[in-house]
Amino acid sequence: MEKSYQKAQFEYRKADTRRKIEWGGLVVKAGLDAEAKDVILGGLISLAENLNEPGTRALFKSKGMQAFLKI
Repeated sequence: MEKSYQKAQFEYRKADTRRKIEWGGLVVKAGLDAEAKDVILGGLISLAENLNEPGTRALFKSKGMQAFLKI
């Protein structure tokens, strides 16, 4: 029982670490890795507050898709 719990805990931490690395990669891809952390967080909070404004989600999705197509 303890081994399965430890394995599940390990797998959770591994997945969590991967998720954080991927999100950090988005900051780098956006060219914001030299920006202050509080500025990035403030921008993300502002984004979250305004994401449901008409057209905003579609605009950001389009820009993101274009950025992923660039090598």
